[in-house]
Amino acid sequence: MVAIPVYNHEHAVGAMVDGVLASGVPCLLVDDGSRESCARVLRELAARDPQRVFLLRLARNSGKGAAMLAGFREAARRGASHVLQIDADGQHDASDIPRFLDEARRAPDAVICGAPVYDASVPKGRLYGRYLTHVWVWINTLSFAIRDSMCGFRVYPLAAVLPLIDAEPIGQRMDFDPEVLVRLHWRGVRVANLETPVRYPRDGISHFDVWADNVRISRMHARLFFGMLRRLPRLLAMRLGRGR
Repeated sequence: MVAIPVYNHEHAVGAMVDGVLASGVPCLLVDDGSRESCARVLRELAARDPQRVFLLRLARNSGKGAAMLAGFREAARRGASHVLQIDADGQHDASDIPRFLDEARRAPDAVICGAPVYDASVPKGRLYGRYLTHVWVWINTLSFAIRDSMCGFRVYPLAAVLPLIDAEPIGQRMDFDPEVLVRLHWRGVRVANLETPVRYPRDGISHFDVWADNVRISRMHARLFFGMLRRLPRLLAMRLGRGR
């Protein structure tokens, strides 16, 4: 099942849903407390194809991570074994969904994580800022296994994700994407990286708050660093084991 976290993306989400359905997989729209104009569009999309498009609405805006956590549990309730996450804002190419699903079939226990291939539309500030997070992720995992921890195009095996989110608190806003990957890595879940084109639409809407989200992500990296230190012997053993 494909899960799309949505917050006030009424102008872009319809095309994304069409792209998902063209791939032959059902779509779960997780409305993260959107304004009424967006909520209405989501209701219409779900009503138009109720056998393949499902709608879960959160009562208030809680963040991308909160939407995905709710989406995982709803997808599991509907019998899904995997969830493909894709953003609603049109950055990702929905025609790549079959490639991600094929890779998940070949490696059903792994997270299939998008490795962005950017075009000229990427804002340089966002591009350079991502590398700081990448470096922290490499430190906190003692590994280069995760090429890009911020890409919102990935496939999760629910058998690994559900025990994690039941046992540990995960960031509920923009800190979700890197944190969930690091914590899955700590649990021995393999990450398979798959290159995929990413573009920034000229009229696209980003909810990344440069100040608040960067502070939130920095705090998350600090927490993970101390968590890494506690797990250091096991992480080193994992690294040595995989190197043999």
